[in-house]
Amino acid sequence: MNKIQPVLYSFRRCPYAMRARLAVLSSGVRVELREILLRDKPQAFLDTSPSGTVPVLAANDLVIDESLDIMFWALQQSDPAGWLDMPQDGHALIATIDGPFKSALDRTKYATRYPDEDPTKHRAVAADFLTELDQQINGHIFGKPTLADFAILPFVRQFAFIDKPWFDAQPWPNIHVWLTAFLTSDAFTQIMPKFPLWKPGDAPLCFPH
Repeated sequence: MNKIQPVLYSFRRCPYAMRARLAVLSSGVRVELREILLRDKPQAFLDTSPSGTVPVLAANDLVIDESLDIMFWALQQSDPAGWLDMPQDGHALIATIDGPFKSALDRTKYATRYPDEDPTKHRAVAADFLTELDQQINGHIFGKPTLADFAILPFVRQFAFIDKPWFDAQPWPNIHVWLTAFLTSDAFTQIMPKFPLWKPGDAPLCFPH
């Protein structure tokens, strides 16, 4: 079997890698998926990734190591679900998730890494964003599935599971429905199996299957 191109290096639980896999899945563009451990990074991955982080996509001379750029790369080739048909406001929401929300999430989830920070304060910052987002969601952020939903959902999932009972008790009915629909979707099932760890010489693992 010939090597499948392009190659997507991924780590199953990383929300950045999750959203890259979601876009590749939606596009139908086939890649060779290489699942790695972040604590034991293969040299081939380090030789490919300028930042040493996942996800990173390599196709011939092209290397993309930003998850959102990988989403655009896949969907610009094929976008059968119309995810790119998104209002401009969607880009601002994604930027907030990637900036202030992710910063607050990290300082809540990994509080021991930030001993001078107050995790309760940062949880409140993230909660304020979700309170506003809840008022906008009607099934999806813009009433239909778009890039914004699937760029944001992996991070809302990560925040939810820091303290799921607390999260479930929050007055966010639309967010709860939205996240539950995602977690029980076929798409989530397809991007979250326990992929075998890649090592040099392995037969290519094609994704989507």
